[in-house]
Amino acid sequence: MSERLQPGDVAPAFTLPDADGNEVSLSDHKGRKVIVYFYPAALTPGCTKQACDFTDNLDLLAGAGYDVIGISPDTPEKLGKFREKESLKVTLLADPDKKTLDAYGAFGEKKNYGKTYLGVIRSTIVVDEDGKVEHAFYNVRATGHVAKIIKDLGI
Repeated sequence: MSERLQPGDVAPAFTLPDADGNEVSLSDHKGRKVIVYFYPAALTPGCTKQACDFTDNLDLLAGAGYDVIGISPDTPEKLGKFREKESLKVTLLADPDKKTLDAYGAFGEKKNYGKTYLGVIRSTIVVDEDGKVEHAFYNVRATGHVAKIIKDLGI
């Protein structure tokens, strides 16, 4: 289990396949701010709500200079189905080996109904134009999170 990122840390580099199997790297977004959000599973209610909220606010975020990337341990094929079913416009990346999730502190111990298990910790990391962490939000709620980010970023 890795450390949680803090503002000022260098955001870990990654290259992962998107829903079409194309490689996408954090470095592709150099010079722009990037909202990287981590979610447990495509096609589940909470993750669908969060992805739809990001899609609904994508023009606003892009206009303020932010790109949005969602990362989950799903396969590119499942991400493609998720994108089509929900008409998502955000970039969805697959991290089935959980290396990027771990590097960002978004995979670890969770508690649910008194049981402890390893899983994806719903998290959002805002990376600045120079690849440094600007904000790190952990254990966020799917509902209302995008509105909170917009408020916190002063958009």
